[in-house]
Amino acid sequence: MFSPQAHNPALAAVLIFCASAFIAGTTLLAKALGTETLGPPLHPMQISHGRFLFAFVVIVAAVGVLRPQLRHPHWGLHIGRTSFGWTGITLMFASVAYIPIADATAISFLNPVFAMVLAIPLLKETVGPWRWLAAAVALTGAIILLRPTPDSFQPAALLALAAAAVIGMELIFIKKLSGRESPIQILLINNAMGLTIASIAVATVWQPPSPPQWAALAGIGFLMACAQACFVNGMARADASFVAPISYATLIFAALYDYAVFRVVPDWVSLLGSGVILTGALILVWREARARRR
Repeated sequence: MFSPQAHNPALAAVLIFCASAFIAGTTLLAKALGTETLGPPLHPMQISHGRFLFAFVVIVAAVGVLRPQLRHPHWGLHIGRTSFGWTGITLMFASVAYIPIADATAISFLNPVFAMVLAIPLLKETVGPWRWLAAAVALTGAIILLRPTPDSFQPAALLALAAAAVIGMELIFIKKLSGRESPIQILLINNAMGLTIASIAVATVWQPPSPPQWAALAGIGFLMACAQACFVNGMARADASFVAPISYATLIFAALYDYAVFRVVPDWVSLLGSGVILTGALILVWREARARRR
């Protein structure tokens, strides 16, 4: 676990599929906490605090069992990655309280597109016409999900769009960190720093959670830690171009969970917008796979 593994696409697919189910589960619990489902709604910053608190507990337990060798970290990159990560997850949790989970999840798939655009000035990467086409298609899908008409515009969808942009910036820092440090060290430091930031931010909005809300907060942290472990290990066993499309199963799980708990049925606008975003994302995955083969 968390160490170089043999190439095993079948196991990688299972792990990424499980990670998708776990990630969708965190958004479901965040929606329950941000509405009146489990009691008085909690502020998104309190929900993200619970995510980092309980995920940190799980990861510290894993470190205690596995006892990995930890090296001197690059603190600047970790601070940047965690700051953007905390902001992105807080915005995402805020959005799902107001719009369908499937819509927020679909918009979150724009983060690789934002990362691609940001990589031009920050990483000096060259973007070809196919990658620009993928970005244009995906952004068109986001505009559809925003429902930009006076009668149907969803202002809360802008929160999910902002989350995707911020997480795209986080991906830049993750890319710079990859190869420098072990995945479990990155997860440990990320969650420790995230907990510190979240603990400071939550002080102004804290309210005593009810027992069901405590359970949901613990569930978010546990599911997020499981999702990170599955994703890291899945990526270690197969090419990114193979596992990336599988991660889009998160959208399916999000729609199923939203229907099962909140009886939310995606309308044709949600289906169309999600389909357009997935098309753009798949074009980007296909183009990256071709570029690597060359």
